[in-house]
This record gives sequence, structure tokens and C-alpha cells, in this order.
Amino acid sequence: MQKTISEPDIYRPVSHSRTTLTELMIPSYANFGGKIHGGILLSLMDKVAYACAAKHAGNYCVTVSVDGVNFLQPVEVGELVSLMASVNYVGKTSLLVGIKVIAENVKSGFVKHTNTSYFTMVAKGEDDAPTKVPGLTLETPEDVRRFMEALQRKEIKARSEQEFKAVKTQLELQQNLSTLLGQRCQLAFEL
Repeated sequence: MQKTISEPDIYRPVSHSRTTLTELMIPSYANFGGKIHGGILLSLMDKVAYACAAKHAGNYCVTVSVDGVNFLQPVEVGELVSLMASVNYVGKTSLLVGIKVIAENVKSGFVKHTNTSYFTMVAKGEDDAPTKVPGLTLETPEDVRRFMEALQRKEIKARSEQEFKAVKTQLELQQNLSTLLGQRCQLAFEL
């Protein structure tokens, strides 16, 4: 039996794929309250996550999940929004892209942090199946911190999903109706 010579693992530095997308917020992006619609910002975050992940992976990437979308401050029409993305963690075929969003009032120069989010992306090969991504070279203590945080986030998310699945399968409607007491809901049917 002949051994095949395997290619050594490829590693790319965090700086290789760091990406910033900047866009002016125009009136057509506003919601009924006059602020920029959250869906517009989510679309821009998805774009920058794709660009960052695809650059690191060297392949097409798809969004698998989005964690931590908290809108901290509203974004106004006329502000310049910058979305800064970096690969914080890589698995075998997946990448966790951290995104920080800031909005700048171009008249006053005031800059505010509007949200931070984490997109899990999976690289796809020519056959549309998940494909291996390059390893990640951590260049700074900040890169190391983000990688370690991503490991913790992954562990907490897996544990939370297991706990919720266990609760969901054990949920007996009649036995747990007391949990609805004091909540802002009402039953529209008889038990």
C-alpha cells in the first residue's frame, strides 16, 4: 500500500482577510421612525462577513448562523457606517467572523459604536460540499483574545442548545402552565 503525500496545512494571518465596508446611509434605507432599518445593517453585515470569510478561505462561503445582533444605538440618515470584519476563529470548514459596526456623523465627526456581531460561515468547494479552510495565524494579543473568546462562545452556544433541547423535549403543557403566570400572554383555547 502506497502512502500519499499530503500537502502541509496552509495558515493565513488574521490581517490577510481583515475587511472594512463603508457606506453612506441614504433616506431610502430609513424605517418609519426615520432611523436606518435594522435589515439594511444586517444585509451589510452579511456582505462584509462573506467578503472576509471568502478571502480567508479562498472559496465561496455561506452564512450558517448569526450571533449577538444587538443594536446599541440608532443609525441616522446621512451617517457614514463602517463595518469592520476579521476572522476570529477557524474550525475545519467553518469560520467565525467578528464584525464591529460604527457610525460617523460626517458634519460633527462624532463616531459611535452601533453594534458588534458574530457570523459563522462555512466554506464550500466546487462540488458545493463543505471544504477545509486554512488555519489562522494569530498575529497580536488581540487576535489571541478573540480566538479564545470564540472558543468560549462556541462552547456556551453548544451547551445552551443542548439545555434548551432537553427542556423542550421534557415540556409538558399541563404541568408547566404555572410558568405563564405573570407573563404578558393569554390562552385563546381551553385545556
